[in-house]
Amino acid sequence: MIILFDLDGTLIDSTEAILEGFHHSFDIYECAHPSDEEIKALIGYPLEVMYSELGIEDSKLDAFVKTYKEYYRVISCEKTELLKNAKEAVSRASKIAEIGIVTTKTGKYSQIIMEHFELMDYFEVLIGREHVENPKPHAEPILKALKSFDTKGKEIWMIGDTKLDLISAKNAEVNSIGVLCGYGSQSTLEEHTDIIVKDALEAIKYLEAKKLRR
Repeated sequence: MIILFDLDGTLIDSTEAILEGFHHSFDIYECAHPSDEEIKALIGYPLEVMYSELGIEDSKLDAFVKTYKEYYRVISCEKTELLKNAKEAVSRASKIAEIGIVTTKTGKYSQIIMEHFELMDYFEVLIGREHVENPKPHAEPILKALKSFDTKGKEIWMIGDTKLDLISAKNAEVNSIGVLCGYGSQSTLEEHTDIIVKDALEAIKYLEAKKLRR
């Protein structure tokens, strides 16, 4: 079995860092700030998409993204928390499967965060935004992650908290589990997967039971 995890809203909560990073960039460029709720509604999308949806014109997107990343790099570990049960979920997942991370966050900073939480060694691969041309919901991030594994004859699962994770899984023709500990609503997740659980640990318990039934 191969299990791929999303990060934000699935294993970690970096909402505070993300919000602070966005507000910092709007301060720097002296623009009217979006609300926290407007920003949170877009978490999971690439930064350039988020800024575009928040009203930043195309010619300024690169500058905003660069400013955000420079600030986020400094505050990310301090202002990011592991979600409840995430550490146990990763540990248990590693006992029944090979595991990886597929995120739309910058992979470089994602690795630093996971090393900070002493979890990176569990994972075979981490695919971030800079590693692909087409981020989730495209299939490319999942398909690129799978190149690190021998997939022959193995069940493949993507665990994530937004429709982007689940659509990406469908596009890559792999199984998916939606988790309710992040940013996606149950009604939205239900549109894209048949399996929805409370959090990553419940997802792994589901897969443990599935493996025992074989």
